[in-house]
Amino acid sequence: MTLDRAVLAFAGVMILLSVLLTLFVHPLWVWFTVFIGLNMLQSAFTGFCPAAMIFKMLGIKEGCAFQ
Repeated sequence: MTLDRAVLAFAGVMILLSVLLTLFVHPLWVWFTVFIGLNMLQSAFTGFCPAAMIFKMLGIKEGCAFQ
């Protein structure tokens, strides 16, 4: 698995988790979903992604998006 796919998989899991928390725990967890979406949007424009940096430190090989 490349870094690009790991970041996408992680973002998908976090979004699903935040939706489940919103539905079953408390409606204010929707702000977690908003935070994830904003982070994905800023990384699309800046190329800076904290999750990609962590995965890179864990030794996942780079793809073409996060170099």
